[in-house]
Amino acid sequence: MSLPNKRVRKVRPTHPGVMLREDFLPEYGLTVSGFARSLRVSRQTVHDLLRERRAISPEMALRLSRLFRNSPEFWLNAQRAVDLWEAARQIKGQIDHISPLPAA
Repeated sequence: MSLPNKRVRKVRPTHPGVMLREDFLPEYGLTVSGFARSLRVSRQTVHDLLRERRAISPEMALRLSRLFRNSPEFWLNAQRAVDLWEAARQIKGQIDHISPLPAA
């Protein structure tokens, strides 16, 4: 039996671009150009991702997981956490007015 987490997260989850910029690229000694070349995407795509202007897509998650030998779920879960946090903050007033249904 699992219990739902009722606590509201006050701090934004770490964007995958930050993880790449601060952890992965320095650890592997990658430049933006080398990273883009390894992923077979444009430098602009990489720049947008590192600046948190682009979300991790399923395709990018597959590319990253292949390059860094981890799972695509790792990247998608990190992106999902950011997306849900931002959405919850944007529509908080609207969802506060929704009354939960009783258990069936």
